Amino acid sequence: MQLKNASLNQIIKRTIIVSTDTPLLEARSILLRHKIGRLIVARNDKPVGIITEKDLVRAIYYLAGKPLEAIRVGDFMSRELVTITEKDTIHDCAKLMLSHKISSIIVLKKDGTLAGIITKTDLASVFLTQSSTPLLVSKIMTKKVITVKPADSLLFVESVLINNKISRVVVERKKMPVGIITHRDFIPAKMPLWIKQYADPKEVEDFTLSPSPYEYKANQLSYLLNFIAADIMTPNPVVIEATDDVSTVALLMIRHGISGIPVVKNSLLVGIITKTDIVKAIAS
Repeated sequence: MQLKNASLNQIIKRTIIVSTDTPLLEARSILLRHKIGRLIVARNDKPVGIITEKDLVRAIYYLAGKPLEAIRVGDFMSRELVTITEKDTIHDCAKLMLSHKISSIIVLKKDGTLAGIITKTDLASVFLTQSSTPLLVSKIMTKKVITVKPADSLLFVESVLINNKISRVVVERKKMPVGIITHRDFIPAKMPLWIKQYADPKEVEDFTLSPSPYEYKANQLSYLLNFIAADIMTPNPVVIEATDDVSTVALLMIRHGISGIPVVKNSLLVGIITKTDIVKAIAS
């Protein structure tokens, strides 16, 4: 796969911009409504920060005494930005993502204003369309998988995500992947699965997209003690065989809008493959 001189122009995307004064709950609403993972914070078309789903979870986790209605994007955004220019290559982009351990890179124009953004999803699409050499999943997957049980509390699950600095955790039962939980699952207000199954769909939607959900008003994590992993996990996750080709993984990720897939052998969990693993393949 020859990507050393491949242009970024084919994958640069425009992104939604917010200001440092944007309320954190409004940023949450934008992320949910547009089903995106990050927002660029800009001033006069020049990026000054970025806020992600992970930053929102961090805000919920650490702010116990201050109402979230009073928190602004500038309080929790990442200010150390990694940027590239429109003249850089896809290979350069992949190397920067890996060296800085980030999921997106801001692209600047010559005058320093915002041109767009490139994410790991964009690089996965490049792999899918331009990969010419077969590559087995087993060659690049992560074999050590951090997991939780369906009955584990959400407080425990959230601490696993934050303390291990990971974006997703596999829910397993008897060494079989039965669900997956990401940071995004903590952003909407969640309700127990048994309620969701019998509630009116419109009520569920209103509950999830409420601009001021009840758990935010609590200003503490006590609400998490009432929920378990099974309540918010995505059940029956997409899985891949260790002997499959990585291009199949890229296709599944793009088709289902996911960033990590459990790897199985005879239905048992043997690893996980993420967009980061694909980015590593591009960078190498």
